[in-house]
Amino acid sequence: STFLFKTSPFPLLFFSNFHSKVSFFVEFLTICIKLRGYCRRIMPEYKLHYFGIRGLGEVPRQIFALAEVKFENVAVTREDWPEFKKKTPFGQMPVLEVDGKFIPQSFAIARFIASQHGLAGKTPFEAAWVDALADQWKDFQNDFKKFWYLKLGFGEGDVDAAKVEHGIPARDKFFPLVVKQLKKNGSGFLVGDAVTWVDVLVANAVADLEEKEAGFLAEYPEVVAHQKKVHAIPALKKWLETRPY
Repeated sequence: STFLFKTSPFPLLFFSNFHSKVSFFVEFLTICIKLRGYCRRIMPEYKLHYFGIRGLGEVPRQIFALAEVKFENVAVTREDWPEFKKKTPFGQMPVLEVDGKFIPQSFAIARFIASQHGLAGKTPFEAAWVDALADQWKDFQNDFKKFWYLKLGFGEGDVDAAKVEHGIPARDKFFPLVVKQLKKNGSGFLVGDAVTWVDVLVANAVADLEEKEAGFLAEYPEVVAHQKKVHAIPALKKWLETRPY
């Protein structure tokens, strides 16, 4: 039997197969490690730093949700803010951390997320229009906040007077432009034939207005319909129903 074992080709075959299996396993592990590194490069780690409120952090959060991209929502406490403030580029939030590197300013963050995940327009022309409408929203907000911040209790003054002087004029300057663009575009979205981050921006503002100042946009039903269309998108709808703030 010993002779047969020594002279049989089966031991050699066994060890040969064993060696092949080990080599295959090592090669498989090597490929997995390389793929893991590759996936890390093409799938960054996102952390959005902001206070535990909606505020300026909400639109970036909604863009992540709409894109179905995982991110860590870091709620900075009032106690931790002074120390964390020293680490931020401009001494303010929100700040998006991408693989350890910071991006400041809410609109820069929104544009970055959207451009990385197909929500910034399908062509350079569409992207320019997305940015133009977002910048127009900024102009609106600069006027409107003189009423809105008082309405929310962030300041002292006559809320009714501020509404007449700032709120209504800002509304009637901006939202007709939104209606015009919706009619011109014809898809139900503001730019192109698909949702973009400026749809998220405007819909978020409209929902906030409808919640806190019911009837304020009664003269602009197209704008309210747009908000409902955007917020009915399943991925975004899920976020709105489960968001922490």
